Amino acid sequence: MIRMGILQVLKTQLLCHLIICYVFLVSGFIINLLQLCTLPLWPINKQLARKINCRLGYSISSQLVALLEWWSGTECTLYTDPESYKLYGKENAIVVLNHNFEIDFMTGWTFCERFGVLGSSKVLAKKELSFVPVIGWMWYFLEIVFCKRKWEEDRKTVVESLRNLRDYPENFWFLLHCEGTRFTEKKHKISMEVAEKKGLPKLKYHLLPRTKGFCITVQNLRGTVTAVYDSTLNFRNNEMPTLLGVLNGKKYHADLYVRRIPLDTIPEDESECAAWLHNLYQGKDEFQEHYRKTGRFPGPITTPPRRPWALLNWLFWVCLLVYPLCMLLLQLLLSGSTFTVVCTSAFCLAVSVGIRWMIGQTEIDKGSNYGNKEMQMNNN
Repeated sequence: MIRMGILQVLKTQLLCHLIICYVFLVSGFIINLLQLCTLPLWPINKQLARKINCRLGYSISSQLVALLEWWSGTECTLYTDPESYKLYGKENAIVVLNHNFEIDFMTGWTFCERFGVLGSSKVLAKKELSFVPVIGWMWYFLEIVFCKRKWEEDRKTVVESLRNLRDYPENFWFLLHCEGTRFTEKKHKISMEVAEKKGLPKLKYHLLPRTKGFCITVQNLRGTVTAVYDSTLNFRNNEMPTLLGVLNGKKYHADLYVRRIPLDTIPEDESECAAWLHNLYQGKDEFQEHYRKTGRFPGPITTPPRRPWALLNWLFWVCLLVYPLCMLLLQLLLSGSTFTVVCTSAFCLAVSVGIRWMIGQTEIDKGSNYGNKEMQMNNN
């Protein structure tokens, strides 16, 4: 117990946070450079280039999975049908996720990792993210579908990007947050006002889903993707997890309910597909209501075990990058120069402020304003 207490205290220390972020950023830049080196391979052997980039992408994103699973020790429990469970990771799928928590993307990636599709997983992301170092640049080489959130401009590029995935050499999951933005009370109020005006059923735990992105994804991946995984996430004991909490080693308890729906049961007509999605979200609302009342989702628990690869990858980069950093800092400190010590301290302070700023961008109350305006909500 004493050792566990000491370890927990260490996890909250700024020095540990600096090391974690240093390893992530430096290893990310190295991997981005390696991805850049694959560009000449694309016209020669496109499929080989894709497979290499899947492994390189895994080396970045799995560090965040290791942070959640091994550093914070967060438990991830899966509720699903055992027959569907046998197909997870063995087929291409569209994953529809709710968007209520700061770390829902990390939880989604954790399940991708456990079923072996983390390196090849796809998302529909805003265009600005493609310019962000490490994650954004990695996504560019993984052929992530980017959009500007202006449908007239997006439709052509989104369709083209989706069609490029038809011959993808790896099994992949295409992760969609159909609500378009993270849930807040303000956005929910606006969303339900729009639902009332449009005569749509109101939702208690979700925003009104945006149907165009989902419908265009289904249309263009039909024949490539075999199922939709309706995924509803919640955390036990009314936990509201944060990235800062994960970085501090705080343990959370995530529960994910997944229903497998064959893609050929989803209507091809756009208006019928939109109605189908609205009906799906009514069901997701019922699952959340069941969870609030009982503390669990319906159905059996069939949770895949943690795999060691994310941890081993993380330890590899730690061993590779921390030793030379320590030697450099030691030499600077032993130099006896006051100027050097001051500059080193200022640099560490600047890094810590930058880290806190980046973490702040994931916080719900500092999230995107997308969805706060009624006019935007009417653009479904």
